[in-house]
Amino acid sequence: MRLGPRSVAALGLISAIGVVAFGWPLLADADSAVTDHAADAPWLFGALLPLLVAVVVATIADTGMGAKAVAMLGVLAAVGAALRPLGAGTAGLEPMFFLMVLSGRVLGPGFGFVLGSVTMFASALLTGGVGPWMPFQMLAMGWFTMGAGLLPAPRGLRGRGEVLMLALYGFLSSFAYGTVMNLQGWVLLQSTMSSSVAFHPGEAVHENLVRFVAYCLATSLGWDLGRAALTVVLTVLLGSTVLKALRRATRRADFEAQVTFEPR
Repeated sequence: MRLGPRSVAALGLISAIGVVAFGWPLLADADSAVTDHAADAPWLFGALLPLLVAVVVATIADTGMGAKAVAMLGVLAAVGAALRPLGAGTAGLEPMFFLMVLSGRVLGPGFGFVLGSVTMFASALLTGGVGPWMPFQMLAMGWFTMGAGLLPAPRGLRGRGEVLMLALYGFLSSFAYGTVMNLQGWVLLQSTMSSSVAFHPGEAVHENLVRFVAYCLATSLGWDLGRAALTVVLTVLLGSTVLKALRRATRRADFEAQVTFEPR
């Protein structure tokens, strides 16, 4: 699905807010009344909801998709939310990530961002994972899924080549997702860690970033590797079949879609 000007504006606004939300503690003074993400999470969640609606409206206006497309988003979000508990808490094995990669590729960046965010919200309700981290997970998963929709789509890129490209994206972006979420958790848990890897409010940004890298290497590298490996395996094994099913459903949701024939 193409990305029109209204979709670009909506995604740019929500992404800018997300970058500020993740990064502002690095620039805050040590004497700031709020030096972690626990207090800003409700405000971020409150801002996310109307912005997600805005992305959906903008994407529908730019693509001409209708109620069937929104219904398909709901179905995919429900499936993704159901997949998450199957591996959550075990070495980073989270099968929902492969579905987000393939769905983002088919639905495009606008619907992809909304799908990732809504899926994470639904899965949090399903697993009892509601907390100050939830709106940040919604943002990170939205970016993860949107990135798949922004991958290049040269004419004729189908079949094994496309699946391998998505597998590589899933591998790299699994680490990126973990790193982004580490930034939130690192600030939130600052008082429980040793000084060598803990966030120090008010200190120079580069010094805190050095500690952040050490924190990522010490705490989450293995977890992210498990997520990345499972995403690659599922994408390679099931990618072709799932992509065909998603594209078929997308064509049926778009009444004005031009019929094209793909070589078998």
